[in-house]
Amino acid sequence: MKKLSPVQQKFILHWGKMGTQWGINRTVAQIHALLYLSPKPLNAEEIADTLSVARSNVSSSLWELQGWRIVKTVPVMGDRRDHFESVKDVWEMFRTVLDERKRREIDPTLAMLRECVAEADNAKPSDGHTKERLAALLDFFETTTTWYSQIRKLPVSATIKFMRMGDKLLKLLGLGAE
Repeated sequence: MKKLSPVQQKFILHWGKMGTQWGINRTVAQIHALLYLSPKPLNAEEIADTLSVARSNVSSSLWELQGWRIVKTVPVMGDRRDHFESVKDVWEMFRTVLDERKRREIDPTLAMLRECVAEADNAKPSDGHTKERLAALLDFFETTTTWYSQIRKLPVSATIKFMRMGDKLLKLLGLGAE
């Protein structure tokens, strides 16, 4: 995949821009976008040539994408070089990203909040306001991670149906507009 169409260029540039908003390096996001659009696995040289980025930058970016579990190496007959492809199913891709963000960001925050609430319980003199705020935050994180764990167990098809229910679910709960 050497020459990108205008639509491909637009998507890859936008995905790179959005990556920076999500805390991901622009080149990492652009490489992911290229691999997502590519009909075949690409090697690092093809990626570097297509995006006009340094080969070393491609290597470190591919390493990071593999750490996120959204890009993997695949063998290509007759070529000893590593080739890479993105997860193609968008639902699986976003589930994987959510799993990784939970593991990297939410789980450590939950552990820290639990420690802080326990320490606030034992603090002399007690700072009731701080303990109350931390306990509320802990409850929020525990509730949302429990909900996520339950939703995560659903097959993708059930998750899609659940998410598409929208207003129907609100009406079922008696919360929809009359």
